[in-house]
Amino acid sequence: MGPKNADASDEAAKSAICRELLAKFDEDGEDFLRQIVTGDESWVHHYDPESKQQSKEYRNKTSPSLKKLKVFSSARKVLLTIFWDSEGVVHTEFLEQGNTVNSTKYVNTLEKLKARLRQVRSETVSIIHHDNARPHTSLETRTALDRLGLRTLPHPPYNPDLA
Repeated sequence: MGPKNADASDEAAKSAICRELLAKFDEDGEDFLRQIVTGDESWVHHYDPESKQQSKEYRNKTSPSLKKLKVFSSARKVLLTIFWDSEGVVHTEFLEQGNTVNSTKYVNTLEKLKARLRQVRSETVSIIHHDNARPHTSLETRTALDRLGLRTLPHPPYNPDLA
């Protein structure tokens, strides 16, 4: 069952995209998968964990260890933008609460991603997979993707969880 807003045409589009991607995989196999980097954003709680040095305790060998209080996340959140491929995480960025990702910020992130890909993947990655959020599909972003030599995978509407 798809998302609430999905209708029959959305399901048909999703099926067509799946068939297209399977055909590319049948044609190129693992090489196709190695070209893909997936990106997504998620709000995460931010806190400073206690270091090993801070948590050291000096006690007698027969003394019971102290009970530690459970660490709770702070109320502060940051937006994590993360890109990963078949080998692992390639690039991350954090945006403070109250800020939003717009096309200009996303293009800047893509430029940093491309530079990072040159360092760690020697240009094997050339396909971006992200959802259909406005900053990802704007004219400014599409122009930047062309300039950077990055193609995008088709993404079905109303399926942000697939990115």
